[in-house]
Amino acid sequence: MTVSNLCVRGVVLAVLLVSLPTPALAQRGKWWNDERFRTELGLTPEQSARLEEIFQKTQPVLRQRMQALDAAEDQFDRLVEKGDDGSVMEYVGTVETARAELNKTRTVMLLRMRRSLTADQWAKFTALAAERDRQRTPARRQR
Repeated sequence: MTVSNLCVRGVVLAVLLVSLPTPALAQRGKWWNDERFRTELGLTPEQSARLEEIFQKTQPVLRQRMQALDAAEDQFDRLVEKGDDGSVMEYVGTVETARAELNKTRTVMLLRMRRSLTADQWAKFTALAAERDRQRTPARRQR
């Protein structure tokens, strides 16, 4: 695996953890199990269970998509090492399709999670997640 491929994978994992169209939903960890989030959002037990269900149903697909992306990137690396630019260029679509499928699956999961919240809960959640990000940012910069 090349250094550039490791960097790309690191970026992909970072995106998986903290971004996409609904960045606040992408907080690390199961925020719906966090006591502060549950209390301040007023999550009902049913909502928490629904969020967990969405997460659990999506995880196997996300793992499968990540494995497909890993395999595609490994094959891409082998083609690059061979120096056959024609094959590399043909294979780029395969890698990007695998990446798109992974991101699409995750985005749909996040959308389903967001729809499990009321508009008021979503507004509160966005504020709490932004606060959590601000608190984490200085710690990341010190590393």
